[in-house]
Amino acid sequence: MRIDCPYCGARDLREYTYGGAAAYLQRPEAEADGAVDDAAWDAYLHLRDNPAGRTRELWFHEPCATWLEVERDTVSHEIFATRALAGVRT
Repeated sequence: MRIDCPYCGARDLREYTYGGAAAYLQRPEAEADGAVDDAAWDAYLHLRDNPAGRTRELWFHEPCATWLEVERDTVSHEIFATRALAGVRT
């Protein structure tokens, strides 16, 4: 599988590290006192879908230290879109 990096072009999968579902980007909101509801935090950390088909995932490209959001099909491995995550480049 090859993933298009916006900075480096199409690169082999071995240059990337899987970072989980893109849903990790939507953290639970903190309340007025700064705390996060325990049930919401537990769901964020532990309850994940494992879809077969089109999904959005996070991948880290090692050579240029960039986090990407990749939209791909988990069955066919077809990649539909990639984008660098703003402000997440290390």
